[in-house]
Amino acid sequence: MKPSPLLDSIASPQQIQHFSPAQLDQLTVELRQFLIDSISETGGHFSSNLGTVELTVALAHQFDFMVDRIIWDVGHQAYPYKILTGRKDRFPTLRKHGGLSGFQKRDESPYDHFGAGHASTSISAALGMATARDLQKQDFACIAVIGDGSMTAGMAFEGLNQAGFLETRNFMVILNDNDMSINPNVGSLQGYLNQMISGQYYKRWRDRIEYAIKAIPVQSVSMRLAKAAKWSEESFKRIAVPGLLFEDLGFSYLGPVNGHDLQATLKILGEAKKKMETGPVLLHVQTKKGYGYAPALKDPLKWHGVTAFDAETGEIRKVLVNPGAPQPPTYTSVFGNTLTDLARRDPKIVAVTAAMLDGTGLNIFQKAFPERCFDVGIAEQHAVTFSAGLAAQGMRPVAAIYSTFLQRGFDQVLHDVCLQNLPVTFAMDRAGLVGADGPTHHGLYDMAYLRCMPNLILMAPKDENELRQMLQTALYSNRPAALRYPRGAAAGVPLQDPVVALPIGKGELLREGDQLLLVAIGTMVLPAVEVAARLEAEGISCAVVNARFIKPLDRELIGHWARDTRKVVALEEGCAPGGFTSAIAELLADEGILRPLLRCAMPDHLVQHGDQARLMDEQGLSVEALHRRILAFAKEPPQIG
Repeated sequence: MKPSPLLDSIASPQQIQHFSPAQLDQLTVELRQFLIDSISETGGHFSSNLGTVELTVALAHQFDFMVDRIIWDVGHQAYPYKILTGRKDRFPTLRKHGGLSGFQKRDESPYDHFGAGHASTSISAALGMATARDLQKQDFACIAVIGDGSMTAGMAFEGLNQAGFLETRNFMVILNDNDMSINPNVGSLQGYLNQMISGQYYKRWRDRIEYAIKAIPVQSVSMRLAKAAKWSEESFKRIAVPGLLFEDLGFSYLGPVNGHDLQATLKILGEAKKKMETGPVLLHVQTKKGYGYAPALKDPLKWHGVTAFDAETGEIRKVLVNPGAPQPPTYTSVFGNTLTDLARRDPKIVAVTAAMLDGTGLNIFQKAFPERCFDVGIAEQHAVTFSAGLAAQGMRPVAAIYSTFLQRGFDQVLHDVCLQNLPVTFAMDRAGLVGADGPTHHGLYDMAYLRCMPNLILMAPKDENELRQMLQTALYSNRPAALRYPRGAAAGVPLQDPVVALPIGKGELLREGDQLLLVAIGTMVLPAVEVAARLEAEGISCAVVNARFIKPLDRELIGHWARDTRKVVALEEGCAPGGFTSAIAELLADEGILRPLLRCAMPDHLVQHGDQARLMDEQGLSVEALHRRILAFAKEPPQIG
């Protein structure tokens, strides 16, 4: 770790308000180097944070981070803010169990005024704070720092619309424009932002005309000229600044400014502070992801979120589970390759994602079928209804969206897909316990929030071969269907070809037994098989059923083996309330099967960030923890009464 004497001397960010220009420049150098050195050891979101160093320092110089509400959208760009607000010494614990979160958390620091995780929430949150401030006769600034990728979401514009209507004072939106979210930005808004660069010419023209009019000594002449200039300014703006979207929404627009020119950024923030006194301001800041670190600047997508790496060479340190052994494919790559193979045989298959081409494996599909692959930006609600429209016209859309992000389209899944019984397939990557990203990104709730949907088929594979079968099943079910699968390496089983669809609602008996029934779904099936083998060696006979379907359940198979055993264990990697184990409890009750039931699921509390294996053990879902729990359950005497 390189020395950082000025950064080390900061006891509170308020000190930065008194720094000289030379000290501010030195601080940006030390802050960026600390980021490089620290993230090279811990991993984390990297290139986005390198891009906001100067902006963060400039904000600290112009505003009081404790008093003023700085709301960072998503959190991928807020590491410099966390470092300057008293958390530098804890950065070695970033995203580790019990350590710093990778996002803003209200209970982590008094400087984190609002929690973050999902995109496009900052404007609405900051506006709510500003409105509460005004109602309570308080005085502080509310500033939302939002990335250009997040501006593709409708929620961001809903907030802008309301702020402009309210003419909210001491309220600013800083648009961090770096041409990227995670994947390169898409859509007409990105083209609009590129055109906004011409706004600098408009601003220069306006300032020069204003200066010339004020220099005219005769007031009556200058008044007439001012009116004429105002008319011509409005006409010129329509040409020089296409759309004037933000000003038409009621914001004073400033920028664009080079966000890596510290003095220019400080100057324009000073202008913004004055303009905020009369109404809302939008400040357009242009930055570059990965700025200041050549490998990240060259490939910002690769360096968006990284594991540990060599800071000098930029070489990523790969951690292999079994070095030297063949590495199984990831579930993501199996999905992407399978969908691409199926699409070669069926021209009606199309793919949709919300700014996650690489993360969902659809980059594979896009290379083969660019005209049939649609990245709609960070706009999950639109992605769902767009898919519904495709399905209504006879296409077979597959919406590949992370489990945690599909939550944002809940109403659209119900109203636009399921109620109309449209054949949209939802492929939910990152289902289950994600780990280091924490509770905002854990995919623990999809089984509960989708199980109630009418007409929907809901599945989870035990391995990559079943994933392929379930994708085929979903595509040709002629109904809404969803399949959930985890992040990371698959089981390493052989892939059957051709892909054969599964009979809908039929589970799979993996082993017979007469004492316990272990009925599991998805990632918990193989651990259930392993636990059953251990229990068998200890004299406890276990039947194991791979449910395959959360909805519809295989009532015949599960009911038969529940009756033929003494106790039932249900296993899932999802939340206990309303999920798969709830479905098993309902089935037993509906069928009048009176058997003790052990529900192995995520407890009804927030699971924090950390190493996935450790978190699974803490929640009682590792193989070791399951063995202990189920063994104790098997030995419990039956309840009487």
